[in-house]
Amino acid sequence: MNDLLDTAVAAHGGLDRWNEVKSITVDASVTGALWALKNQDDALKDVRLEIDTTRQRLAMDFPGQDKRSVFEPHRVVLQRRDGALIDERDDPERSFDGHQLQTPWDEVHLAYFAGEALWTYLNTPFLYTWPGFVTEEIAPIEVGGETWRRLQVTFPDDIKSHARRQISCFGPDGLLRRHDFTIDVLGGATGLLYATGHRDVGGIIIPTTRRGYAWQDDYQLIPEPLLVAIDMAEITIR
Repeated sequence: MNDLLDTAVAAHGGLDRWNEVKSITVDASVTGALWALKNQDDALKDVRLEIDTTRQRLAMDFPGQDKRSVFEPHRVVLQRRDGALIDERDDPERSFDGHQLQTPWDEVHLAYFAGEALWTYLNTPFLYTWPGFVTEEIAPIEVGGETWRRLQVTFPDDIKSHARRQISCFGPDGLLRRHDFTIDVLGGATGLLYATGHRDVGGIIIPTTRRGYAWQDDYQLIPEPLLVAIDMAEITIR
């Protein structure tokens, strides 16, 4: 690991503790203007996530509904609680071909995007230590009176995420402050995802509040609208 990644991993609980974790369960509300653009409005307002920390898999339950989704890189499944199939899609990333920011989604599109996004967020920064990831510290930035060190991360082809190249920004304490990216399945739309509300959950530090906006030029914030708001309540690690 390079120095910045080593600092970030240590600040978030350390690799030894993380390697003892197999899954994270989160009760969350995911709202914001993006979902209305996609004709999904409050579809993720009340969800329960189970994130696998050893492979790319995220299961999402919808309390009060007889529905759950399972995201894996090359397959998304919607099913009833008893396992009965509602819908499925192999090679789901291809179904976004030609999409732009305002292209409407169906439920499988939503499950794929939420799966790859939330899985990435909940596994950061430990994910970056996996084989195939390439990391490089780039020039720091000043934000709100703090110096944020920036880690440019190139994802391997077998991990599905917003884009192959992303940037994580860490504060003086080594904790994640912001995640910067473009989003391939949204036609290259831009995103700045601010991370706050850091909570110690069984020795792992998790940002429990995230706010996402677009950016322009050299990662300059576009303050309106608030595209994504992620608020995490109960969190359990196993």
